[in-house]
Amino acid sequence: MNTRRIEIVVGLFVVLGFAAFFMLAMNVSNLITYENNKGYRVTANFDNIGGLRERSPVAVGGVRIGKVSSIEYDSETYEAVVTMEIEPEYSRFPIDSSAGILTAGLLGEQYIGLEPGAEEEFLKEGDKITITQSALVLEDIIGQFLYSKADEK
Repeated sequence: MNTRRIEIVVGLFVVLGFAAFFMLAMNVSNLITYENNKGYRVTANFDNIGGLRERSPVAVGGVRIGKVSSIEYDSETYEAVVTMEIEPEYSRFPIDSSAGILTAGLLGEQYIGLEPGAEEEFLKEGDKITITQSALVLEDIIGQFLYSKADEK
């Protein structure tokens, strides 16, 4: 009877371990969020979004203030249109703020970094951020380096 109890305890421990790994995997991949409050949406156009994905973070100074809610392609301007959902408590971003696609950490997760501007009017639902910086693509940088070395010869 005592070995049966030990087997049950070990089984419960294994199940809890799998549940913990599952929650960790979901959290790391940004597939679950605990916030239900809807914020306001703003858009920005980028020439190249690199590996940016829906649910990627939107941050200012390293603080997460929202997430990417959708990414679409505009066939008129040949650019990617990124829609960001900013949490309601961060409603005081000047309309001349800029957005850039940055890379975080060793895994290379890409996110949108906002830089506040200086205007006295603030972004609101449906506004568009016009000052953007596309993602740096490593292959493009290496190609430019190789072509610049080839021109030196």
